Amino acid sequence: METSLSLDNAVVNASILKDMDEKWQRRFLTWGILIAVFGMRIVFPILIVSFAAMVTPWEATRIAITDHKLYEEIVTGAHIGISGFGGAFLMLVGLSFFFDEDREHHWIGFIEKPLAAFAKIPFAPYLATAAIIGGLSFMLDAAEQRTFLIAGFSGVAVYFLVQKFGDFMGGEEDATTGKVVRSGAASFVYLEFLDASFSFDGVIGAFAITNDILLIALGLGIGAMFVRSMTVALVKGGHLSEFRFLEPGAFYAIVALAVIMLISIRVHTPEVVTGLVGALIIGLSLWASIRHKKLFPHEYEEEGEADAILPTGEVVPGVRTT
Repeated sequence: METSLSLDNAVVNASILKDMDEKWQRRFLTWGILIAVFGMRIVFPILIVSFAAMVTPWEATRIAITDHKLYEEIVTGAHIGISGFGGAFLMLVGLSFFFDEDREHHWIGFIEKPLAAFAKIPFAPYLATAAIIGGLSFMLDAAEQRTFLIAGFSGVAVYFLVQKFGDFMGGEEDATTGKVVRSGAASFVYLEFLDASFSFDGVIGAFAITNDILLIALGLGIGAMFVRSMTVALVKGGHLSEFRFLEPGAFYAIVALAVIMLISIRVHTPEVVTGLVGALIIGLSLWASIRHKKLFPHEYEEEGEADAILPTGEVVPGVRTT
């Protein structure tokens, strides 16, 4: 289940990781896996129990290990707040990708081209996400509504701060596209928050299988390592340029996951459906990419003529760079 939920995460990670230097790529694969497995899969649920039950982290740890039923009740009881924060953050990630006039390639043009026009409106992704959160909040009673709004707008605020941190850290101009890309540190922070938002759904969804925190951590940890492995394969193989629509497909899957998380405050979606939706979208984008490459091979040949600069500084002639 965690693996199926991780496909879009891996593709998005690869789209960011490919612009990071080798040092920060290594840190993402080493420090990042520690944060992902220990921090988000073990510490985060225990902190939820600690805050929700108003007990010390040590008592929360005891509950998680010795009283699985109570542990499940407390964590699932925080579902509205978790869904609000994670859903809002992921919605901003997805909308920020589609609200971009500078994108050259569109998978589903009649959807993506009109969305790109919204880039002219200042803070368009934030306004759209705020409107969605505000609208959905009317589905809840007063107490739940307050929790959902605080969590949702906290997700918006964290996304904004992460973006500003990236601006503060600065970046370098990409020699191929001319765009300024995030610094390694800023990209690392962004990736960790992104991974955290993806893991929120898995933390809750895992209870459909077991309420044993050790088994949950093991399963979600394997999923996190799968994400890293697939991310490396995508970056090293240059597959994002080879399969042109894989990246937009991943962001469609992110928006779909964000919608599922946000509406889950009232409509439960089985975890298997959540995983299949993302996998189906990624699969369709991969199929469309392969088909497009067969129909228009000359476009890829032209891209392949450019030189690529590897993280080590080595220049490799004739490697795709888009």
